Amino acid sequence: MKKIYGIIGDPVAHSLSPVMHNAAFEKLGMDAVYLAFRVSKDELEDAVRGAKSLGISGLNVTIPLKEKALFFVDAEEVAKKIGAINTIDFSSGTPIGYNTDGIGAKKVLEETVGEIKRKRVLILGAGGAARAISFYLDAEGARVTIANRTKERAAQLASNLHNAKSIGLSAEFKKHIKDSDILINATSVGMHPDEDATLVNADMMHPDLVVFDIVYNPMETKLLREAKRAGVKKIVDGVKMLVYQGAASFRIWTKEEPPVEVMEKVVRDALIRD
Repeated sequence: MKKIYGIIGDPVAHSLSPVMHNAAFEKLGMDAVYLAFRVSKDELEDAVRGAKSLGISGLNVTIPLKEKALFFVDAEEVAKKIGAINTIDFSSGTPIGYNTDGIGAKKVLEETVGEIKRKRVLILGAGGAARAISFYLDAEGARVTIANRTKERAAQLASNLHNAKSIGLSAEFKKHIKDSDILINATSVGMHPDEDATLVNADMMHPDLVVFDIVYNPMETKLLREAKRAGVKKIVDGVKMLVYQGAASFRIWTKEEPPVEVMEKVVRDALIRD
């Protein structure tokens, strides 16, 4: 019988996770399909229960459901510490929640800069993705600063890490960018259809800064265009993180090794066509 996987979020129509995972299933000859389901926060508990009842094998969870979804699953320890999930596995009967976002971001940065330890990392946002990324980078010994419009939310996240601090998006924000080695946008700012939005402009950056935007649609966000204008040498789009976190979810669900190169190619091809 065909296995069903999917992604839940609101909005979710923009997601390329279906393209990515369906390509992986086809490459491996698996009888499975991956679909997108729009689910609001108010419908989330019903959606998780319904997915279990309908025999859905696994789900990814995206904005704005990652933190709330934690309450409707039996989360593994890392996800509990992060306070958010992006993956649900139903194979044991009980929905088990995982977080693979941080794994994806960590792998991307290791490929880009090598050792993360002692790097000064400024993370924009304090939501589910920011929580996961900051947790993994903090564990690697990075010096993490969380910047968020609501400073109290950033402070709460930083208090759960070993070597982190928090700031608001005020005058001190610009100084922290100048003092940082890595800037990560872990918000949805700049995501389609608001493609002309950015929290950071070229005049706030320096050429040695690594600029990483987890938004992958569009592939080149306004933030990354501003980074190019500032002469930044290392610019990273969100496709690799999408692929690496998706590959980690794929392994959890199927116990198979995913075809990562195929997954990345179909995502980039789809974005170029758009």
